[in-house]
Amino acid sequence: MECSGYEKILYGELKERYELFKNILLEYNNKFNLTAITDEKDIYLKHFLDCMAGDMLFERKAKVIEIGSGGGFPSVPLKILRDDLQFTLVESTGKKCVYLNAVVDKLNLSCVKVVNARAEELAKDKNYREQFDVATARAVARLNTLAEYCIPFVKTGGKFIAYKGDCGEELKEAEKAFEILGGELEKVEKYELPNGEKRTLIVVNKIKKTPEKYPRGQGKERKCPLI
Repeated sequence: MECSGYEKILYGELKERYELFKNILLEYNNKFNLTAITDEKDIYLKHFLDCMAGDMLFERKAKVIEIGSGGGFPSVPLKILRDDLQFTLVESTGKKCVYLNAVVDKLNLSCVKVVNARAEELAKDKNYREQFDVATARAVARLNTLAEYCIPFVKTGGKFIAYKGDCGEELKEAEKAFEILGGELEKVEKYELPNGEKRTLIVVNKIKKTPEKYPRGQGKERKCPLI
C-alpha cells in the first residue's frame, strides 16, 4: 500500500482547512497537551497524511464512531478530505472535548458530534451499541484491548479499522479477541510514510453480534485483555 498525498495537503484546494486545523491543534496543545508532535512538517506528515492513508477503507456516507479521539485523529483529517463521512467522537477527558468542539465549530464540520464518555460505558447504551458502520481509533491501546472498546459499537456487516504502527505481535495476540467479540480479520494494509516510518491499518469485519458482557468495564479491558 502506498502512502502519498503530502503535496495535495500542502498545495491543494484543501490546504487552508488543514492549515486552520493545524493552528487550532497547536493553540490548544499549549493548554491541554494534545500531541508531542509540534513541528509543522511533522504534523502534516505524521498526523494528517497518516490519517488520510485509510481513506479508501471507509465507504461513502459511512456512520463512523471514533474511540479515544484526543487530538482528533484520524477523524478530523478524514472529515476534511471526505465530507460525506459522519463522525461521533468519543473522548473521556473533558478538556479534550472542549478542544474537539472548538475544532468542529471553527472548521464548520457538519455531521460531527463530540461525546464526553468512557467507551466501555457508552457501549452499553442502546443508542450507540452496534449502531455504526465503522469504529476506528489511533494510538489508544494495544489491539486486543482496543478491539473490546471498539467492536461492540459496530453493527453486523460493519468494520473495525485500527491505525497502528508495526504491530505483528499485537495482531497475533488480538486474534482471539476478534473472534470472541464477533469480528473476523479481513485484511492488514502495511505502508510507509515518506519519512520511512512503518504503519499498519487493521480491518476487521463484524460478522455477528457482540456478546452483551463486552466490554467488561472497570478497567478489565486493559488489565486483563482478551487473549
